[in-house]
Amino acid sequence: MNVVRPKGPLPARVYWVRRAVVLGIPLLVLGLVVWLVAGRGGADDQATPAASTPAASDAAAAQDAGADAAGDEGSGVTTCPAAGLTVTIAATAPTFAEGSDPTFDLTITNTGTAPCLVDAGTSQSEVLITSGSDRIWSSRDCAAADAATNELLIDAGKSHQQQLGWDRTRSAEGCPADLPAPGDGTYTATLSVQGATSEATVFGLG
Repeated sequence: MNVVRPKGPLPARVYWVRRAVVLGIPLLVLGLVVWLVAGRGGADDQATPAASTPAASDAAAAQDAGADAAGDEGSGVTTCPAAGLTVTIAATAPTFAEGSDPTFDLTITNTGTAPCLVDAGTSQSEVLITSGSDRIWSSRDCAAADAATNELLIDAGKSHQQQLGWDRTRSAEGCPADLPAPGDGTYTATLSVQGATSEATVFGLG
């Protein structure tokens, strides 16, 4: 086929126009596709930096780091070691007359350098009253079940204080009934908390 010199009943100009139209439409479609693809790629390129701006990434990382640090701080409190505690007990009077129940001031001091937890419940603490070698009474013997745990958070260098009363009864492990009441005389009381033990306080019953 000779595409340079078209033959047929129509003028040559008509054939040239038809060929131009046939060849031009695909080129036009191809150009439109290229333009659309190029335009979309440019929009994506412009949007990408905003999504990965270094300042925004750094700020997010800083926030995450702050949250982790806060979480570590909140979960860093530990149980007070016995070596980091000082405990004391003091009778509120040297002698308690008949009809007057003895009371004691109890103090737990955190001598460490950081806040820590102390369990002042009966599972980890005890007030023990004796007379010579005779075990008279323990705060553990007849304690209620819900008194087993009493967790306290004590700041470094701070103290927790409370008062305890004794009703002049005798107790024993298992809380048996009808034990003989202690009589007049000299008694001592000690406080133990989480492995730390106080010096004894001496008092009398009259």
